Amino acid sequence: MAQANWTRFGVARWLIAAAIVPSLAGQSSYFPPKGSWQHRSPEQVGMDAAKVKEAVAWAEAHGSKWDFEKDQVRTFGRVLGPLPSSRAQTNGIILRHGYIVAQFGDTKANDPVYSVAKSFLSTTASFAFSKGLIHSVDDRVAEYVHDGGYDSPHNARITWKNHLQQESEWQGELFGKNADFVGEEEFGNGRRPPREIHEPGTYYEYNDVRINRLALSLARVFGASLPSVLKANVMDRIGASDEWTWHGYGAKSTVEIHGKPVESVSGGTRWGGGLWINSEDLARFGLLILNRGQWDGKQIVSAEWLKEATTPSAHGPDYGYLWWLNTRQKQWPSGPASSFAAVGNGGNLVWIDPEHDIVLVWHWHEPGKAVDGMIQRIVASVSGS
Repeated sequence: MAQANWTRFGVARWLIAAAIVPSLAGQSSYFPPKGSWQHRSPEQVGMDAAKVKEAVAWAEAHGSKWDFEKDQVRTFGRVLGPLPSSRAQTNGIILRHGYIVAQFGDTKANDPVYSVAKSFLSTTASFAFSKGLIHSVDDRVAEYVHDGGYDSPHNARITWKNHLQQESEWQGELFGKNADFVGEEEFGNGRRPPREIHEPGTYYEYNDVRINRLALSLARVFGASLPSVLKANVMDRIGASDEWTWHGYGAKSTVEIHGKPVESVSGGTRWGGGLWINSEDLARFGLLILNRGQWDGKQIVSAEWLKEATTPSAHGPDYGYLWWLNTRQKQWPSGPASSFAAVGNGGNLVWIDPEHDIVLVWHWHEPGKAVDGMIQRIVASVSGS
C-alpha cells in the first residue's frame, strides 16, 4: 500500500479511537492532581485481573541489563555530559481511563530515558508554533535562526518539519560531534561509514547530532532553555513532580541567548545528559498525550499538532514528529495500528493506545520482543479484545 494510504489509515484509526474511547471523545476521564493518583482494580476499568497480573510478571522477568559503565562508551562513543552512577531496576505503570491499574518496581526513580526525550522535544516544539514564534513547520529554519548553523546552501534549505521527522540531513559539527557519525572513538558501535548526503526532506536518518541542532534552534527561537519551556507549559500544568531534570552537556553545550548563558539540552542520553525522569511523571505525560493534549478540561498541547506528530513521514520507518508509530503494526504486532510511543535506549518506553485508552510506562525493559510480549498481555486483558 502506498505511503499516503498508510498516512490516511493512521489518522483514521486515531479519529475512530477518539469516537469510541471516553477520554478521547471528550467525556469524563480521571486526571490525577499533583502528589496523588487514584488506583482502580482491573475489574473496575474493564480488564481481566489475572491477565494484568501476567503482564506485570512478564515485565518483572524482562528487565534491562543496560550498564552505564560497561555499555555506554562501547555503544555510543565518547561521553560529553553527565551520567548517573547507578539506576533503578525495571519499573513501570499501566493506566486505563487515567487510573493506575498496576505498577511495579521503583516508579519514583529519576533515571535517564534516552531517546524518550525526543518525544518531549517534539511536544516542547509545539509551543513555538502555538505561540506564533514559528509560523509553519514548512518554514526554513534559516529564516529564524542566525547563528551560522544554517548558512551553507545545503543547510539553508532545511525546514522545521525536516528536523522533526529526522530528515534534515543537517551538515556540520555541534558540541564536538560531527553529523556524519564518522569515527569509532566519537560514536562507538553507532558509527557509520561516510555516505552521500541527500537533499533535506528526502532521506531519514536517526541522528542525535541533528536532534541536538533542533533543540538548540528551538532554544534560540524561545529565547530560553527548553526545560523551562517544558516545565511552565506542560509539566507544572499536569501536576508532575519537581524532581525531573533535562540536561545538556554542561559547559560544552552552553550558549549565549539574549546575553545570558543557556545550556542547550540533548535529545537523548547517547553522550550523557538527556531527560532524567521517573515513571510516574512519564505516566502523566503519556496521559496528556493520550487525551490529545487535553488535561482536566484544559487544552495544554495542540490537538492538531499531535495529529500531525503521529502521522507517518514519507521516508521514515513509521515515524512522525519524533514519535514511533505502529501504523503498519511492525513495531508492535500485538498492538493496535493507532498506538504509538516514545522509545529510548536501555529499555525505556511510554506506549500510548488510544483504542483501549491505555498508557504503559516501562522503565528499563529488555530489548527485542519483550515490549510486544508486554503489549500482547495488556491488550488481551481488556474485556472484549
